[in-house]
Amino acid sequence: MLNNLFGMQGKVCVITGGSRGLGFYMAQGFLEAGAKRVYITARKAEPCIEAAKDLSQYGECIALPGDVASAEGIAALATVLNQHESHIDVLVNNAGTGWGGVFGQFPEKGWDKVMDINAKSPFFLTQALLPLLKANAKQDDWASVINIGSIAGIVGNGLDNFSYAASKSAVHQLTRVLAKELADSHIRVNAIAPGRFYSKMTEFLSQDPEGFAAECAAIPMHRWGEPSDIAGVALMLASKAGAFITGQIIPVDGGTTLIA
Repeated sequence: MLNNLFGMQGKVCVITGGSRGLGFYMAQGFLEAGAKRVYITARKAEPCIEAAKDLSQYGECIALPGDVASAEGIAALATVLNQHESHIDVLVNNAGTGWGGVFGQFPEKGWDKVMDINAKSPFFLTQALLPLLKANAKQDDWASVINIGSIAGIVGNGLDNFSYAASKSAVHQLTRVLAKELADSHIRVNAIAPGRFYSKMTEFLSQDPEGFAAECAAIPMHRWGEPSDIAGVALMLASKAGAFITGQIIPVDGGTTLIA
């Protein structure tokens, strides 16, 4: 039963921001669960290609470098995928960025950049890939879209990252709206709202022993997330294990939202 529930055999997956951090962890999880093929995207070509090589030890992983923050980048990605695949089963909208700054000096460019990548891109990429998502989706085997939100979009502490918090809240609501919109096409749409995980974006804190210790002490489970923590939830949402789940935002945060 477990292999049937959580298996990814035959599944074609696309993960944006897949060259490192959460995207890399999810790609590895899908491949280890038997995915037929996983495409990863990232803005920087060399890290994207290197990550695909590393991931290929678990299964077929293909790098598609590009910038999904722009209409041109989204169109280019959709064109390449249509050239190689007749359908896709899983889309993970993971690419994201942040911009820190105090309220009085927070710049418009910091707001717009974060909103374009975090909130605008998932909408237009899902739109562009809709024909591929619909192509093999059916009543007993739905396609899955997984948006990566954040507990920053749930709790009221922006930590001087105002556009990031607002963008992730937008991702959560977009998830609900798209889940209703795409249900008749047999496409489930859910979001994962991670707490603290090790990534490039959180290096400033993970490399600060005092700050790191203080934050772990405040988290009910007293630790940060590990690769398997995010991969496991993504795998559940992408497989038959999540077949009756759509429109949900799932915090993966060690209990942070219980006390924040």
